[in-house]
Parts: sequence; C-alpha cells; structure tokens
Amino acid sequence: MFPSTGSNGLYKAPLSKSLLLIPSALSVLLTLLFQHYQKFFTYNLQAVKEDFQIWRLVFGRTVCLDLKDAFCNSLLIYNFRIFERRYGSRKFSSFLLGSWMLSALFDLLLVEAVQYAFGITISSLPSGFLGPVFALFVPFFCSIPRMQVTQILGQFPITNKTLVYILGLQLVTSGSYIWIVAVSGLISGMCYSSSVLKVHQVLCVPSWLAKIFSWTLEPIFSSAEPSNEIRVGMGATVDIQRQQRMELLDRQIMMSQFAQMRRQRQQQGRVINWNRLFPPLRRRHHANYQDNRQSEQEAPPPAEVSEEQVARLMEMGFSRVDALEALRASNNDLNVATNFLLQH
Repeated sequence: MFPSTGSNGLYKAPLSKSLLLIPSALSVLLTLLFQHYQKFFTYNLQAVKEDFQIWRLVFGRTVCLDLKDAFCNSLLIYNFRIFERRYGSRKFSSFLLGSWMLSALFDLLLVEAVQYAFGITISSLPSGFLGPVFALFVPFFCSIPRMQVTQILGQFPITNKTLVYILGLQLVTSGSYIWIVAVSGLISGMCYSSSVLKVHQVLCVPSWLAKIFSWTLEPIFSSAEPSNEIRVGMGATVDIQRQQRMELLDRQIMMSQFAQMRRQRQQQGRVINWNRLFPPLRRRHHANYQDNRQSEQEAPPPAEVSEEQVARLMEMGFSRVDALEALRASNNDLNVATNFLLQH
C-alpha cells in the first residue's frame, strides 16, 4: 500500500492532476505518433553549453520520452499529491518551481564534475519532469510518518513507504545517467527545504500568478469530493474491493478502540482496566461491579470538535466525516489526527 494513496483520489490536488495528465499525454503522443518532434524535447546539455539553446532546459525537462520513465514518474506524482493537500497549491507549486530551477543548475555542475573526475563526456540526460519529483523525496522522508505494515521472512520489515522507495529505485535504474538527475533533484530538494539557505523565499510563485492559475486552470483540473459510496468498491477486481472494505472496517475499529482507550485512561489515571480484560473474574470476585458500571455510564462525553481544525483537515483533502472521526479519536489533537489520516 502506498503511504499517500488514499480513497480521496486527486481531490484538492489540481496541480498534481495537471502534472499527471498533460506530460503523460504528451509522452504518449511523442512516442507513438509524432516521433519526428522528439528532437525538440531532448535534454541535450551539449547544445545548451555550446549552442546556447537555453530553451532545451525547459522542453527537455518537461516531457519524458521513455514511456517507462513516464509511468514511474506519474505514479510518484500521484503518491506525492499529499503535499499539495497539506501545503496548498501555491506552496506546492513554489517547491516544484524552485527545485526544477535548482536541479537544472545541479545537472550542469554534476556533468562537469563527472567529466573532470572521470573523463566521461555526457552530452544528454534523460528527459522529463524528473528533478522536482526526486526532490519531493526529501519532504517525503522527513515529514511522512513511517509505519510497519508487514514483514518478509519474519526479518525484513515492510512499511507504508517501502513501495514508494522501490518505485524511485526503479526509476533511478531505468537509464544510464538518470542517477545524475536523481542526485541533483535530491540536492535541490534539500536546498529548497533548508531553513538556513532561505531559498523558498526567493524561488516562489507570486501571489498574483497563483490567483490567475486558480481562476483559469483550477476549475479545469479540480476533482469533486468523493462520497462514502465512491470510496468503497472502486477496485478493479473483487480482491481489491474486499481489501478496500477491510481497510475501511479496520480504520473504523481502530478509531473506536482509540477513543475508548483514551476515555478509560482519563477516568482511571492511565491505570490498566483489569476488570475489562477479565470480565469473568470481575463478575465472580468483585461485588462492586454495578458501581463500576454506573461510574462508567456517568463518564463525561468526549470534547467538542473544533470546526477550525475540521476546516484545516478538509483543506488538506480529507472528507468532513473522516476529519470529525480523527479529531474525536485524537481528542482534538490536530497533529495526531493528521498522521492517522495520512497512514490510512
């Protein structure tokens, strides 16, 4: 299971949706129908340095000319859409723009370093919107919580982030010099995310430009909020549908257990409720069973959910029902509720 793959699809992620549809469609068209136009989208660094064809830094770093790279790149963008929900479209687009510009600089520096150190002349690099995608691995590693899902052979843990790393490794090993693009993307992601360099204050999307795109493109690429009926049973096979229903049931059970355990800890001062664990002994040996039942029934109701926190979770792309359940289970702790929704 991908860590950020939820049932909400591309809701509240119009930029991610546009990056999925437009470059993928262009990759298919250039590969199948318009092969004679591929030369304009080649990431030719030699032409950039010798002939000053700066436009190749734009066209050559936008569309993948290899369908395998386009497929892996699209899957990674889909999984990283959670950052657009968390930060907002403007901040997410600023990160992509900044890392895209920085990675172009680091591409040139790394190519020169390889030529100086090993005498290898690299004339071109793999095309596509790869640098910013590799840069997104930096916030993915730092901010997405790690949760073990299962184990292989009882020794090797599989987490909710494992498949995304495997997908990135597959993309890195798909070409000869794509590792240069990956390294430059990671370096640009670290530079942009660094609070010391303050790059995010310089390379950002202006507010007026963000408003223009919000008025023009967001209505085209926006997705409707999915309902409860849509979120269940959308799998392509019966096994996938069964797995989705089991995940939904497991989430509801965990939320209920979490809320119940938290109320019991508040009542008993974090003392384990042995009477709950051993009901036969409780009925057999404790004469004050009815008193305990009355005290449990008189327990105070859970705290009211803050509408402001519900609105913040809904801005990240979660439905109102999921936001309410998570906030009630976490006792209005926004961070705990956010992490729980990201993991499920």
